[in-house]
Amino acid sequence: MRDDDIGAARALTHEELQLSRSATRPASLPAPPAGPPTPDWSGRWERRAKHLLRHDAEGCWVAETDGEVVGVAMSLRREKLWGLSAFFVHPQAQGAGVGAALLDAALGYSQGCLRGIIISTADPRAARRYRLAGFTLHPTIRVAGTVDRSAIPVVDGVRTGGPGDQDLCASVDRRVRGAAHGVDHEFLCAEYGLLVSDTFTGSGYCFVDPSGSPVLLAATSRKIAQRLLWAALAVSPEGADVHVDYLTADQEWAVDVALAAGLSLRTEGYLCLRHMRPPAPYLPSGAFL
Repeated sequence: MRDDDIGAARALTHEELQLSRSATRPASLPAPPAGPPTPDWSGRWERRAKHLLRHDAEGCWVAETDGEVVGVAMSLRREKLWGLSAFFVHPQAQGAGVGAALLDAALGYSQGCLRGIIISTADPRAARRYRLAGFTLHPTIRVAGTVDRSAIPVVDGVRTGGPGDQDLCASVDRRVRGAAHGVDHEFLCAEYGLLVSDTFTGSGYCFVDPSGSPVLLAATSRKIAQRLLWAALAVSPEGADVHVDYLTADQEWAVDVALAAGLSLRTEGYLCLRHMRPPAPYLPSGAFL
């Protein structure tokens, strides 16, 4: 993948997300609004692609047919953890070996990594491919809806964070998932709000998008994690559509908060892990895992 592929890769990603709006969403950024891509969504996707190309060029690939981009795979490597950040193949190119070739190229970047993580759709072809690559499939659910503001409790011990909290975030990352997000925290701090809890009993952080939906959450205890999730839901605008994604059975603490907040749940896809157990308490980022 090169810089001049980013526009075509973004267009392909948007098209695939639009096609899947009524089904389970692909593992990437949350689905964009219906219709043409908004400047906010497109800009963030392209900034993310440039970020990965800058730090993980060997893990970013595109597939071309007659000079046209028909597939994209972007992966990252942080310490000893490899993750698949985005993976899309045009429907007309599916079934012809394009997806397998892209995944093999991206997996080549995992050499030397102890652990691996992928967020998958419920598509049986994708699930089969990831299982054959040695990943364990953990079914996930998604909770979404409008927050019942009368249910939000008073939350203590949570403050607004910033770039100065990167060491705290890295410490929590290593304890919860075995590897820090490193340079991804810089990107996330520039794109989203950050909530931090640092007490005598534990610590954690949560990146929050403008809707009040958590983008990435990690904590050293379930109590801290629930406190951060409530704080994120509390900053959601009145009537906003909030979602919490990629919840495995290990994240019942988040399911309990979501149900108490009036959100509804549905099955989603899989959290695919290699040589690691589901991190907990943890809400992975679709883009940065």
